[in-house]
Amino acid sequence: MPHSQTYTVRWAELDPNGHMRHSAYADFAADQRVHWLASAGFDVKKFGELRIGPILFREETKYLKELHGGEAIRVEGRVTAGTPDSARWTIEHTIYKADGRVAATVTVDGAWIDLDRRKLTAPPAELARLMVVEG
Repeated sequence: MPHSQTYTVRWAELDPNGHMRHSAYADFAADQRVHWLASAGFDVKKFGELRIGPILFREETKYLKELHGGEAIRVEGRVTAGTPDSARWTIEHTIYKADGRVAATVTVDGAWIDLDRRKLTAPPAELARLMVVEG
């Protein structure tokens, strides 16, 4: 099931043209992922205990509609691809304007890294269950 988070575009996220700057889209997507994982019990402390963490290989943003300061947005994330062991995954974030129109999509390809060995690793079963591909 997709997880979503709502935000308000702040002044600090605007560019000189008066719309949301390109890097803010990636920031909102990353924040949504962190909230989703934490809401499932995988916060920074838990990742430290497990000695694993998420890493990204690719991030792509498609801009469709402008976003402005003070505008309410909703960021929804869903797992769209992954390996059978959930070691690698793709998450697509859809950023919606308040009226429901899609403002942008942010797609990330990532994996889990063993923080001690500095090698890719499969996550524990309880985390792997979160990484199920959604239609």
